[in-house]
Amino acid sequence: MIALTGERGRFGGRVRLGIPTDTAQWPDVADQLAECLISAGQERDARPAAIIVYLCQEPAAGESGKDVKDRLRPLAQRLRTACGALDVPVLEALCLSNGRFWSYCCPDFRCCPAEGTPMVMPGTSVMAAAAAYAGMQVRGSLKEMEARLAPRTGRRAADQETALDAAAGALVPRMLRRDAAAAVRRDTLDLAGAMIHRFRQDTPSGSNRARDACDDALITDAEAADLILGLQDRVTRDRAAEWMDGSAAAPALRLWRALARRCAGGYAEHAVAPLTLAGWVSWSTEDGPSARVALSRALALDPDYTFAQLLHRAINEGLDPEPLRRCLREQHREAVSTAEPAARAAKKAPQPTKRPGTGGSGPAGRPRGPRGGTGPGTRTTDGRGRRRAGRNGDRSRR
Repeated sequence: MIALTGERGRFGGRVRLGIPTDTAQWPDVADQLAECLISAGQERDARPAAIIVYLCQEPAAGESGKDVKDRLRPLAQRLRTACGALDVPVLEALCLSNGRFWSYCCPDFRCCPAEGTPMVMPGTSVMAAAAAYAGMQVRGSLKEMEARLAPRTGRRAADQETALDAAAGALVPRMLRRDAAAAVRRDTLDLAGAMIHRFRQDTPSGSNRARDACDDALITDAEAADLILGLQDRVTRDRAAEWMDGSAAAPALRLWRALARRCAGGYAEHAVAPLTLAGWVSWSTEDGPSARVALSRALALDPDYTFAQLLHRAINEGLDPEPLRRCLREQHREAVSTAEPAARAAKKAPQPTKRPGTGGSGPAGRPRGPRGGTGPGTRTTDGRGRRRAGRNGDRSRR
């Protein structure tokens, strides 16, 4: 549902919801959607002048697009009466199914034939050609967008679940201990930064499916498990949200999607954090449709996840993401200013004297790590045996 505001009928707020399979829920759902959309406009002093309703659903087995239109007609009528009861008319109600659309409001068969009107196929308009020339990518259908976030299946899912079990046994006890939680947060953010750097260095091409397959190959099961478990911590997740714009945004979005696909089996609900981060980066980079899909999937897994709720509501109300971006930039500056004194103190600490005959060809007698390794599994360990990912512990700028 999209609100039209002002004398010229500009697009305003919008709400989106999956169509309930239980028809008994339609009256309550219609009332709630109408009240939500209209009240949101009133809060911003922009009460809708009219509303457009879109009912989008593909036919089930043995069903045609016209059958879908007839089956959803009671829902369309209920939405029209719910909006009318709040003194906001529904200017148009459309059903989109199987490549055609039908109007529930226009009775003229000359412009709205019974067999439906074919929709313009993607990529066949002048605007589509201009967008392709400008380098803009087509997102694909709703099914394709949802498939990019769906968890793994089969043998790959079993392997990832085994890695998640191992990571949970190692990380969760540390995350629950106050004296070790900070180290886990630091390790998770270091690993995420290294992964974003790795993704930035290897930008795939081709279809969405091919690009996602390339991204999946860039991260090992163990790395994915460490990140998925680490992002369950709210503080870590909020710090990870700082990769939201500039050159870090695109590789960060690819990483969050890849992590969401790794939340398989009994760890399906762990996808809420990476899905919400994917929705946030999409919204921050002005990709509203992708943000809605990711956040809707997150809320389907956990309806009470506050961060996803706030982002979903902000998008529906047409708010600007810049205020949140400013807050996250300030959070990053504070974190950096806090970390710098500690780093300087560590540099001033006395170093142990090198014993004669010790090996190591690196600077200050430290062993050289692997050079040039940007692929999966190139990990080193620091002096305390803690794993670090990426090239020589490289971290991207957040």
